[in-house]
This record gives sequence, structure tokens and C-alpha cells, in this order.
Amino acid sequence: MTIFTSIRNALVPVHRAGYPFIAGFFVVSVILGLLLWEPLFWIGLVLTAWCAYFFRDPERVSPVAEHLVISPADGHVSLVGHVTPPAELDLGTELMLRISVFMNVFDCHVNRSPMRGRVRLISYREGEFRNAELDKASEVNERSSMVIDGPRGEIGVVQIAGLVARRIVCWANVEDRIETGERFGLIRFGSRLDIYLPDGFVPRVAEGQRAIAGETIIAEFGENLKTWPSRRD
Repeated sequence: MTIFTSIRNALVPVHRAGYPFIAGFFVVSVILGLLLWEPLFWIGLVLTAWCAYFFRDPERVSPVAEHLVISPADGHVSLVGHVTPPAELDLGTELMLRISVFMNVFDCHVNRSPMRGRVRLISYREGEFRNAELDKASEVNERSSMVIDGPRGEIGVVQIAGLVARRIVCWANVEDRIETGERFGLIRFGSRLDIYLPDGFVPRVAEGQRAIAGETIIAEFGENLKTWPSRRD
């Protein structure tokens, strides 16, 4: 293996959706440095590098077993519990297991499907831009919702905007077939993903745990399964 190959393998690809933002940061940096104050160029260059880092899109290796649910987002698990799903998901009024993953501005924001299946519903709802870590954000914040009809029933996946996030992107369409770990959207600059699961699923993560999109198993389906105990160290 050559040094060039090693360097190339270490570099993480940037998603094409980030190209306009990276170019914009760089152009503004040059203009500010030339017209106002030279140090502004270097500050802008650092921000340009951060923007490229934000839009990174690494390859992931996803478990594809039908009884597993995979994290749709990088970030930390902020909430695990049973709640009534949002009305726009059309999943009824019974309590469902909800697992929330919060993404800060340094996390990879490309979202991936937690399970394979058919996209039955996509719904976009305008709302506020409160801190996405708050439980109330599931109800009042701007969000894009998707329902996947999978091998173990229908699950809900909700992209929620946050304090900084002002743009939710969902590439999936109704009736699309989607695979576990497949990219389906992104949220720009800090946000949260809620996953709603029907009876039979038990969580395999705990609040505060780090999750990796497309790789971390967050829930499992099966009879007589129990929640694993966890310990924070």
C-alpha cells in the first residue's frame, strides 16, 4: 500500500449537498480577507474546513438482520421510552417505543434508514426551532416524518430541526423500497432523529450512549427479550 493510498483511505468523502455551502464559506473568506482584514481570511478558512467536516459522508457497514433496528443518525441517545406517536405518522394512539438520537454540530448529519421496507408515508410539518434535545421538540419543532412498512411492522422515523438547523432534507419518496443503512436525508447544523417502534421491540441502547448511523443496533425484535442493563463509567 502506497502513502497516497493510505492518505486517500483516511480521508472521508463529502456529500454533494455540502458543496454549495463549502464554496460559499470559502468565497466569503477570500472577500473578507481581501477587502476588510487579512486575519478574517484565516478565520473563514477554519470555518470552511468545519463546513466540509460537517458534510462528511463516510461509508458504513450495516447489520441487515430483519429483527434489528439500526441507528439512523450519529450522535448521543437522548431519550428512550414509550410515548404516543405524532398524529402525522398515522400509527395510532397506542404507546410506542421511542428512541431519540441527538446530533450536535460536530456529528455527521447524513441520515440512514434504520430498517428495510417500503416507504408508506412522508409528511412535512412546519414548527418552531427549539433545542432539539428537549422532549417537547418532538411536538413543536419543525420536522419531516417517514413511515417504513418493514418485516416486523411499521416504524416511524422523524427528522427534527433544532436551534441551529433550518433545513431538513429527505430524498425518499412514498412507495420507495429502502434498505437498512441506506441514506435517505440530512439535516443542516444540529438536530435530532426520533424512531418509533411497535410492540415486540426492546431497546439495545441507553440514554447518553453514542450511536453511529447505519451501524449501531438500537433495538431488537423478539419474544421474551429483556432490556439489557447498562452502566455509565
